[in-house]
Amino acid sequence: MAKTVTTQLGEIYIKANQFGLSHLSLVAAKLEMSESTELNQQASTYLIQAERELKEYFAGQRQHFSVPLAPKGTEFQKAVWQALLALDYGTTCCYADIANQINRPKAVRAVGAANGANSIAIIIPCHRVIGKDGSLTGYAYGLEMKKSLLKLERCTDFKLV
Repeated sequence: MAKTVTTQLGEIYIKANQFGLSHLSLVAAKLEMSESTELNQQASTYLIQAERELKEYFAGQRQHFSVPLAPKGTEFQKAVWQALLALDYGTTCCYADIANQINRPKAVRAVGAANGANSIAIIIPCHRVIGKDGSLTGYAYGLEMKKSLLKLERCTDFKLV
């Protein structure tokens, strides 16, 4: 099941299955999903919860999401995404920090690739990963979106280049 949520940063596409939220992306960048979108009561419940939590987040009323997540990826990717979920609201880190946290200190580039493969943006906060020198690094939805999300979280430990 899928739906669109309107936020001040644009339309967000969310998708869920019986296990939890499986995708979140900007509508303009929405990818075609091959999964069945048949009506499923549990998935519908997750979509309603995700919409409510996203609206609270964008209103500055929520710092942590509780909607169940069901991202698809390798065990390595899932470890990276778990580490991202552990990042506190309004804080940032670099790829090396995540690599160290998952006990793979030499896998910095692989961490970057896993970060880029995150299919549940915002909720799995890949926007909180910045360059080791504090500069904004790439983001699937552009650096302006990344900067907007960090500003929403009142994060100031990054530098504009």
